[in-house]
Amino acid sequence: MYAVFKAGGKQFRAKPGEQLRIPSLSVDAGEVVEFDEVLLTADGDSIQVGTPTVDGARVKAEVVGHGRSKKVVVFKRKRRKGYRRKQGHRQDYTEIRVDEILG
Repeated sequence: MYAVFKAGGKQFRAKPGEQLRIPSLSVDAGEVVEFDEVLLTADGDSIQVGTPTVDGARVKAEVVGHGRSKKVVVFKRKRRKGYRRKQGHRQDYTEIRVDEILG
């Protein structure tokens, strides 16, 4: 069984017991969160596609922790002008473990 849900403006495919890194949530580690914007659920041969969401479907997950991803270097340069700018960015994330898919 799996489900496709929406969190932080992005879509994620989730199976029970799987760990995912989603955009940062303001929730403490160890708490349980529910995502009710489920776009698709599949169990064997039966697939339910929402219009836009599946009614009554939810993804229950536990927050494992928070972190920051690897650094992305942004470098700008213009030839023959001496213009160079270097900037780094690290995106915050929340790691969750999917407990169950309801509905």
